[in-house]
Amino acid sequence: MEISYTQALEKLKQYGQEHILRYYDELEEAGKEELLRQIAETDFSVLDSLKQKDKGVPKGKITPLGAMELTEIEADREHYYQIGMQAIRAGKVGAVLLAGGMGTRLGSDEPKGVYNIGITKEVYIFERLIVNLLEVVRQADTWIPLFVMTSDKNHDATVRFLAAHDFFGYKAEYVHFFQQEMAPAAGYDGRIYMESKSRMSTSPNGNGGWYISMKNTGVLRKAKQYGVEWLNVFAVDNVLQRIADPVFVGAVIENQCSVGSKVVRKNAPDEKVGVMCLEDGRPSIVEYYELTKELMNAKNEKGEPAYNFGVILNYLFKESALQEMLEKKLPLHVVEKKIPYMDREGNLVKPEEPNGYKFESLVLDMIHEMDSCLPFEVVRGKEFAPIKNKTGVDSVESARALLTENGVEL
Repeated sequence: MEISYTQALEKLKQYGQEHILRYYDELEEAGKEELLRQIAETDFSVLDSLKQKDKGVPKGKITPLGAMELTEIEADREHYYQIGMQAIRAGKVGAVLLAGGMGTRLGSDEPKGVYNIGITKEVYIFERLIVNLLEVVRQADTWIPLFVMTSDKNHDATVRFLAAHDFFGYKAEYVHFFQQEMAPAAGYDGRIYMESKSRMSTSPNGNGGWYISMKNTGVLRKAKQYGVEWLNVFAVDNVLQRIADPVFVGAVIENQCSVGSKVVRKNAPDEKVGVMCLEDGRPSIVEYYELTKELMNAKNEKGEPAYNFGVILNYLFKESALQEMLEKKLPLHVVEKKIPYMDREGNLVKPEEPNGYKFESLVLDMIHEMDSCLPFEVVRGKEFAPIKNKTGVDSVESARALLTENGVEL
């Protein structure tokens, strides 16, 4: 998309962002083109959400949603396994890896997936995920298409890394990359930061952008050519999760749900995980910071906590149910973050503390658009080892301990 300087200025004036063109006359031709292209492609309407930021996304009436628990799964495991395997062998299941983020919180400037968690040898986050998926590939004796969502920040490094490691044994022709869309990042005053004289500060637009990004990049068309009807979407940071798990796939298909969500039993009422629930009668997720004391202490008919199953960002979506979502706009979440920016002297500053806002749509809001959801319990110690921090809770340390417990050599 190309626009002229005059058109770019007009667009910026609508949102009070004319400062973005401050250095335009100093730029060489390539820099001018880059900046105009970025202005043309940017949706500045996200800035409108700053007016509502203190209100958050309004919630409807919250009621419990029961999960399919381990005992129930175990009783029908073989049945679900066969249904899931049939779908996988028929090419109906694709995997979508959400890998647009960087390893910043781990002290790395690289994509999160290239982080080495090994102790005596190199073991990468990407490697663990692919090894887990390869288990199912071998069981099914068929390749599962893997769609890897990157971002403008890490695309080239991700592709280069996986290619250099021969995709850790995955067949390259079944791996397809696509970039998620970016959103501008603004200071507390609402002015968009610049990261250089020819580029605005941007960040990936949240994990809820994966499906529209698949469509806009043409990768969704590729998935349909494979015959994919179910998309298993999973986060990059959980190194123990099972992907395209036949039992999970079979249970969701058998129960005729639009989406399935892997969940773990919470280890404390106030654990920092979003919990499955119904909101105005539709499936939904309440984030941990939205859980009131009343909801934390509520009990179900068995006398157990009513909101006791936390999501691990591993979902199985029925692709046809997602089609209708393309017409809708997901809620936009305004998130306080540390945003690198260029100061008045032209130096890039990496702040130690949050200094502004990023704008994200979240996959949990996609769940609320579905008419039915199957929360599917998994054993926490076998499928939940998230790496969000370098040390402490949900860290490289805790993930290493869990991997070792599960017999993974590090």
